[in-house]
Amino acid sequence: MKPPIAAALCLGFLLMCGCHKAPPTAAAEPPTPDAKASATEASEGVVLTPDQVAKLGLVTQTSTSIEYREETAGYGLVVAHETIAQAAAELVSAQATARQSRAALSRARRLSGTPGAVSADVEDTAVRQAAVDAAALTLTTQRLATTLGLKPPWKNGGNNSVLQELAGGGIKLVRVTFPLGTLSGGTPASLRAAHIGTGKPGERWQMHEVWVAAADASVPGRSFFALLKGSDAGEGERLEVWAPVGAPASGVVIPAAAVVMSEGKYWCYVEKAPRKYLKTEIDVSRPTPDGYFVTDHVGAGDEVVTTAAGQLLARESNASSEPQ
Repeated sequence: MKPPIAAALCLGFLLMCGCHKAPPTAAAEPPTPDAKASATEASEGVVLTPDQVAKLGLVTQTSTSIEYREETAGYGLVVAHETIAQAAAELVSAQATARQSRAALSRARRLSGTPGAVSADVEDTAVRQAAVDAAALTLTTQRLATTLGLKPPWKNGGNNSVLQELAGGGIKLVRVTFPLGTLSGGTPASLRAAHIGTGKPGERWQMHEVWVAAADASVPGRSFFALLKGSDAGEGERLEVWAPVGAPASGVVIPAAAVVMSEGKYWCYVEKAPRKYLKTEIDVSRPTPDGYFVTDHVGAGDEVVTTAAGQLLARESNASSEPQ
C-alpha cells in the first residue's frame, strides 16, 4: 500500500503548485494624450493645439536681417545756446565792420586822382582801419572756432541757417568725450545719445553731423561736437553717448519680450512647424534698443515667440500643465 500512498502525495503536491501559478503579465496600457504631449515637448519642443495657442495669447514675430556694430560709450554735455548766440553775434558784428572798412578803402582808392579824391592822410587812415577790422574779424572767427570747432558742418558766416538755429536753441550742440583708448580711427559718422540712466533703451537720438572738438582738459580722451535735433534734452544736461566701433556684422534682433532664462542661460522659442515651438539658446551680450542682436541659431525669416514665451518654458519644464 505504500506505493499508492506516495503516488497520491505527489499528485496532490503538483495540483497545489498549479493552483499558485503566477498570473500572466498584463498588457501595457496605451499612453494618454497628455502623456504623449509631455513626451513630445521634452524631446522635440512644445506642441500646442489651436485652442491652447488661443488661450495663451501666443504671438510670433518674423525676424529680419540687420547690420550691427559694436559700440563704445562716452559722455556728452549739451552746450547752452547763450554761448553760441554771443559768439555768432560777435561774428556778425565783426563781419559788418570789416565789410564797411573795405568799402571805405575801396572808395578812397577809386577816387584817387579825381576832383573828389581824399587826402593821403585820409586814405592812409582807411588803409589802417581796414587792416584793424580785418584782424578783428579773424580773431572773432578764431574765437568761434574755439567754441564750435575748426570744421563745423557749415560754411563760415554769421547768416548760416544752422548756426542761427544753434544760437536760437532750435538745434542743440553736444560736446562728447570718449575716454582714452575706447575709440580709435577717425571721426565717427554718427553717434547715439540718451538721458543718463534711461529705462527705455529705444529712446535714443541719432546724431549724424559730427566733427572734431578740442580735447577736454578734465577727461583724457577724444572729444567731438555733434548736432542734436528733435530731443527733449535740456541745456547743461549730461547725456550718455555711443559711437560705433569695429566692422559690421549680419544677424537678427530678438525682442526683449521673447527672451527667457533657464538653467543659467538665455533662450527664445522659435516656431519650427505650425504650433511647434523649439527652445533655442541665444547670446545676449550684444543688446540693442529693440532687443538682442544674435548671429547663431536664429535666422532671418524665423518666427520668434514674443508673447507667452514664459508659459512655454513652464510647460516644457513641467512646472504647469495648463496655461496660467
